Amino acid sequence: MSQLTIHNYDELAAFEGKELGVSDYHTITQEQIQKFAEATLDFQWIHLDAERAKKESPFGATIAHGYLTVSLLPYLWAQIVEIKNLKMQVNYEIESLRFNQAVLVNSEVRLKAKLASLKNLRGVAKAQIEVTLEIKDQKKPAYNGMITFLYHFNG
Repeated sequence: MSQLTIHNYDELAAFEGKELGVSDYHTITQEQIQKFAEATLDFQWIHLDAERAKKESPFGATIAHGYLTVSLLPYLWAQIVEIKNLKMQVNYEIESLRFNQAVLVNSEVRLKAKLASLKNLRGVAKAQIEVTLEIKDQKKPAYNGMITFLYHFNG
């Protein structure tokens, strides 16, 4: 994986409508799922009870919380693009996000990103990013959608 480095609005604008790249794979472990459950107070058995999930779940194993996979966006995004020369970055919007397939415990996921659009809002860059969370060795992604970041560049 080779990370892009962006220093200003014009450099970012050069990628409008283009693929930005793909992150490394990240393995979602049962420990990570457990910690997410504790942080969010979401203790549904399909995420935490391996024996019950093996017997009763249509997936045959525990699965990651959908919002756990969404929460990986900043981590995986930072592997694709490094935005420098910023005063501030704001997570602005998730315009649409569709969960397509459950992520089973110990699955490897990676983020694919495309800069769908970029607008200059009086000096603030509004970047809409088309994202897909791929699951290794699966045809269907975990999710796809459109997220928006606001970048406040220095000078």
